Amino acid sequence: MNGSKADVPATTPSTGTYDPHDLPDYENDFVRSTDLQSFAEALTAPTTEPVRALNDWGPVHQRVKRARVKRKTTRRSKDETREGFVYTLLYYPLLFGVCGWIVFLFIVYNLTRFYIYAYEHLFSWKGQRQTLHRQLQQARSYEEWQKAAHSLDEYLGNEEWKKSEAYSYYNHQTVKKVTLQLADLHRKVVAESQKTTNGVRGLSSLDELKALLESCVKNNFVGVENPRLYSETYIGTKELIQTFVDQVEQSLRFVLDCESITDKEKVSFFRHLELNYGRTALCLSGGATFAYYHFGVIKALLDAGQLPEIITGTSGGALVAALVATRTDEELEKLLVPALAYRIRACHEGFTTWFRRWWRTGARFDSLDWALQCSWFCRGSLTFREAYERTGRILNVTCVPSDPHSPTILNNHITSPDCVIWSAVLASAAVPGILNPIVLMRKTKDGKLVPYSFGNKWKDGSLRTDIPLKALNIHFNVNFSIVSQVNPHINLFFFSPRGSPGRPVTHRKGRGWRGGFLGSTIETTVKLDLQKYLKILRHLELLPRPMGQDWSEIWLQRFSGTVTIWPKSVLSDFWNILSDPSPQRLDRMLIVGQRSCWPQLRFISNRMKVERVILKGLRKGGPIDDGQHVPDPVHEQQAQEALLRARRRPGRDQDISATDDEHLNASHSPARRHSSILEELTRQASVLWNDHEVTEGEEDPVTTDEGEADGDDDMVVQSPRAMDDERSD
Repeated sequence: MNGSKADVPATTPSTGTYDPHDLPDYENDFVRSTDLQSFAEALTAPTTEPVRALNDWGPVHQRVKRARVKRKTTRRSKDETREGFVYTLLYYPLLFGVCGWIVFLFIVYNLTRFYIYAYEHLFSWKGQRQTLHRQLQQARSYEEWQKAAHSLDEYLGNEEWKKSEAYSYYNHQTVKKVTLQLADLHRKVVAESQKTTNGVRGLSSLDELKALLESCVKNNFVGVENPRLYSETYIGTKELIQTFVDQVEQSLRFVLDCESITDKEKVSFFRHLELNYGRTALCLSGGATFAYYHFGVIKALLDAGQLPEIITGTSGGALVAALVATRTDEELEKLLVPALAYRIRACHEGFTTWFRRWWRTGARFDSLDWALQCSWFCRGSLTFREAYERTGRILNVTCVPSDPHSPTILNNHITSPDCVIWSAVLASAAVPGILNPIVLMRKTKDGKLVPYSFGNKWKDGSLRTDIPLKALNIHFNVNFSIVSQVNPHINLFFFSPRGSPGRPVTHRKGRGWRGGFLGSTIETTVKLDLQKYLKILRHLELLPRPMGQDWSEIWLQRFSGTVTIWPKSVLSDFWNILSDPSPQRLDRMLIVGQRSCWPQLRFISNRMKVERVILKGLRKGGPIDDGQHVPDPVHEQQAQEALLRARRRPGRDQDISATDDEHLNASHSPARRHSSILEELTRQASVLWNDHEVTEGEEDPVTTDEGEADGDDDMVVQSPRAMDDERSD
């Protein structure tokens, strides 16, 4: 039960304080009564006010008596897309037949997973191997986990695999050649820089080093970011891969600190690298109170210094993302403790209170009460722009319109800068039957809250886009995603037959298949068959729509990323799925979330150490927009494309070279900035309203294998010139 001391053993050390008064701003609710009043008025306001009049000169609110006209009843059904004699005749036989087969496949799938579990634990985990594995699972800190992981790798002989260079999933010859060239050029540049007396004079070896870096600093260069390279051991990867990443970072830092290059040249160089390398985003899924496992994942990334700047959350994950994006690192270190449970009060009402509300309104929770509780996590009525300016983190929250035909929206400091964060979090958590659709609120210049987006109402983003990878790639060039997935209805289907980063296969020294090749074959076949018949139900429109909602997307969307973290839940989590956690239960969720993240940290850190240097190089030119701390890659790319288009205009070849530095400078002229803003607004409008009937999260349902989940990793990022050439063709 909620609040039971049995959630954590009495001898287990705590992950932090249990005293709520140690939390920063524990007594401060950050909310104003006027904001809640404005929100209440927006919820009760009609969408459109009816206008009645006898004629153009009559009073507008005069009562009008309409003559009753008998109309012939049409023979059309309520849903014009579902009509016809054959459809009516076959609807129920097909519905019950397909659903019955899905139930049968689901039972077979569960039996298969049970067989694989028994196979691994009966034939693999025994003796010294079981002892070392138990130490790995019971680690209370990352240092303990690292020690246990190294011991397990040494016992299984994985260290020998790390020393060998050849592997089928990357080009080791190219990686070795590039690593040697980088090391050689780096030594030459250091030697030449010591002999150089004039700091402005160019260096030939430095130009070669920059050219080589531009060639190899790319997303998944020759397969070096393939998750399979981290799935053969419990910690680390090939020594050649680690040497390559370290050498790239060292060379980039030398270019960043080199005094022979001006800041303008550095910004141009690192901008080109950023477009090819991309950005990393942390995606937090929905899942009701399962979302509190995200706190442990955040804590593990924060302690390791690997927390990405781009964070997105949906439903329950939006609440966690809002807390992270509105607090600094110092504040988060004090907040991510078991005492945080005292501020989680969303489910504080008794049964009689919420049941009467549900019977009367169809919602278990009260919107105003949730706004009050949520405002503390969002630090009051902060907007997306204000949170971005305060912490430098880019918060994204997915919302789905109550209109089933409109596309989803990804709220952030670009698409909706003045939108209040707590209203977006509430809208993203508005599951039908749990919370009624929410009106997004906007903060005006004088600090008042008014309805946003014409007062339209929005609901849970997980219904259609739990992980918005497509929108993140469009807005922020994200091509490496860290997904913390806790949705209880799809957690069962997360299965990697060849292992995942930091979690190799238990037998054949990590080179085999989970449950043997037969077990993995049955699991994959049944899962793909389940996916096929779920798609049949959706495309033939056989599924009923309770509460006016199409529920098929809760299965048929992409739930995974380049790195997918799924904390291990327990049965009591299902019982407490709509209950506030006790400090003891939150303590357990924190440590479980950290343990689930530790196996992925080496993979993430190798990615982040290169990206972090690139971002530092971009900031050499100062802030891109007034009052912002982090350059906006979207505006930067727009400026770069505008420059390249201008270079190809006839009659501009003579004078364009004189203005190159002006256009590449971070501070653009007013005319150029105005043009970029118009182009950006046009592009954002096309993103939000031209959906082309494609799901935001890509069509990659219950298939969640690590090898298939990183389909974006091999994506080639085209240069602006190449994209313009394609448009001209």
